[in-house]
Amino acid sequence: MKEILYLEIPTPDTDAVLRWLQEDFQPEVSSQKLRSTDGIRLLVGSVASGAGEKSSAHPANSISSNPEALSVSDELSLFVWSVQRTTYLKVFRWAEKAIAGEKQILVGLKAALRKHFPYNYPEPPAIASGERSIFESLAPYYPLTVEYFQKIPNGEYDLNRVYWWEKRWREGVRNPQEPKQVIFKTSSEETIENSEPQEKDYSGYNYDLIYIGGALGVVHAAVMARLGYRVLLMERLPFGRMNREWNISREEFQKLIDLGLFNKTEFESIIACEYADGFNKFFDVNNPRQCKAPVLHTPTVLNVALDAEKLLRLCGEKLLAAGGEIWDETEFFRADIEPERVTVQARHLPSGKIKRCSGRLLVDAMGTASPIAWQLNGSRTFDSVCPTVGAVVSGLEPEVWDKQYGDVLNSHGDISRGRQLIWELFPGKAEEMAIYLFHYHEVNPENPGSLLEMYEDFFTILPEYRRCDLDELVWKKATFGYIPGYFAIGSSDRSVAFDRLIAMGDAASLQSPLVFTGFGSLVRNLPRLTHLLDVALKQDLLGASHLNQIRAYQSNIAVTWLFSKGMMVPSGRFLPPERINSMLNTFFGILASEPLPVADTFIKDRVDWFTFNRLALKAAWQNPALLLWIWELAGAKDMLRWLGSYISFTFYSFIGWLFAWLPSFTRWCQPWAENRWPAFWFWLLAQSYALTYGLGRPQKIAISRIPEERSQPLEVPAKVPAPVSAPKNSISH
Repeated sequence: MKEILYLEIPTPDTDAVLRWLQEDFQPEVSSQKLRSTDGIRLLVGSVASGAGEKSSAHPANSISSNPEALSVSDELSLFVWSVQRTTYLKVFRWAEKAIAGEKQILVGLKAALRKHFPYNYPEPPAIASGERSIFESLAPYYPLTVEYFQKIPNGEYDLNRVYWWEKRWREGVRNPQEPKQVIFKTSSEETIENSEPQEKDYSGYNYDLIYIGGALGVVHAAVMARLGYRVLLMERLPFGRMNREWNISREEFQKLIDLGLFNKTEFESIIACEYADGFNKFFDVNNPRQCKAPVLHTPTVLNVALDAEKLLRLCGEKLLAAGGEIWDETEFFRADIEPERVTVQARHLPSGKIKRCSGRLLVDAMGTASPIAWQLNGSRTFDSVCPTVGAVVSGLEPEVWDKQYGDVLNSHGDISRGRQLIWELFPGKAEEMAIYLFHYHEVNPENPGSLLEMYEDFFTILPEYRRCDLDELVWKKATFGYIPGYFAIGSSDRSVAFDRLIAMGDAASLQSPLVFTGFGSLVRNLPRLTHLLDVALKQDLLGASHLNQIRAYQSNIAVTWLFSKGMMVPSGRFLPPERINSMLNTFFGILASEPLPVADTFIKDRVDWFTFNRLALKAAWQNPALLLWIWELAGAKDMLRWLGSYISFTFYSFIGWLFAWLPSFTRWCQPWAENRWPAFWFWLLAQSYALTYGLGRPQKIAISRIPEERSQPLEVPAKVPAPVSAPKNSISH
């Protein structure tokens, strides 16, 4: 017996595929077709008397109910099964060698299956506002999603958010060339004329920094407020709500402690759980032998689960204590960039009032749904995305999962309806678990990626992933979002800024290709982002050319976007179902064979040029087909783009070695260069960070803290202030 065909059939209706095989499939070669419980048997060759006449007349259509009466020399066995809400088919040969006509049968079978069961990318249904609840509207399309969201606290609100986010994401993907304009460059007089003709709150607020987006935004806003800047934070949701939990390591969180945002006691208070080990394992039952791998253990990767909402509340308290303000339930819709300020208009959702404020700099922290990011970059806003869904639950039995351990990356099946689904599981506070399901996905107008489809998958296949009864789980919270990615060639090939405007976090789409999201990228790069922004504000270097130098770009991570590409199934293409698991197991198997610090360094985005090349060569030696597989997935265009990324990484690595003295020189020349040639010194500072943080080699930065006892807001002047020459406390490189 030998397996000769393995196919993914992109439909959850396995019974329909079985009926088609048994009733409609017509083999290209003369054969006898027999029904079996899960498929059919094709008898190819000589048949006994009594069946031969019927077979010779219509061999392809004949189905015998008495297989014992047949004397067969060769047989193909076809069967189907369902996992991950997807149908799979395998064909086995019951013969010592290839059967005459076998290839013709398989080619015809594949063509017929692709014709009858093509890829289907469902659209979310249109919902008329106010007519029915979100549950009633979605129940016919996503029954399990509706059933279990009804068991989640605030489930109706969150499901509305899922629907809103998917609609907003689809609109942005499909109209990248003509995105909705929300940023305007105007004079002060034009700003007043273009204001919304509704009741307005012109309270005359003036700020140094206006942040839009209260998740990642509040972390950075609190740091800047504690440096003495006047800060306003706008958030569309009630402040403190999170659609995702955050995990990190102690080593990485230390950056927030070093910046003075938290002390060690506060850090301990927001730890929900700290587990002993994290596992990385991909399904390898169908992988070739060289592509099977042991479990990769990463005990210090994402092993600290944070109470995200408590972290946000604490950041909010620190922001307010430092004189900042928070406008929650306020939706941004327009910003006017003027020579001396930026004026922002937003709508207070509960009252419908239009609010207006002005400041020196606008910070876009709205994440993937940011209309500003779409306007700045159009079709190059994002190159990839991870549609991510999940929930925080309790009630998993100890024999199902030990709370001391987490799943960092895990798959329990092959490609599913054009996606390689990947699980994450992290212990949380008390008996809670945060469980996520996601996949890496190209940004495609016909197939943007669906949160609603993913949620229906999540509730269907969670019992496959973890042996559990969904009705016995206690549903605490829904977690979801689109996590973006960008395939950078160099440090300046994507705009993250405009005059008096800068994007941070997911709006800048500069996340790691493996396990980190915008939170990880922001924390890893927060010291350099904060220092550069502090200098830009002090020296009034707020034009696009200067602000575009303030970014979380890492050349050592830009080169690894090929890993993201290797985890995506191009829309409309059928791959061998095991292909992506084979690629992942090849590389993670190599990491598992290395000393633990190597895997830790790689996954935490600190890999250097020599280690990267050594691991890449080792992977190619172990599995030479890997290069061909990557070429098939990426294509010539993206391979050339990646070559540009690799050349950039090589160049920066060489320059980093050659100019290892630059950071020390930058500190030495600061006293006389910063005030004499501020633009040049700012560029020099940005380059020194590119050679340290940009290569995964962060350096500690000293920061002067604002005393904890200061809790009164700063006095706000009636007019926009002149450029701030130096805040009360600023960073020293």
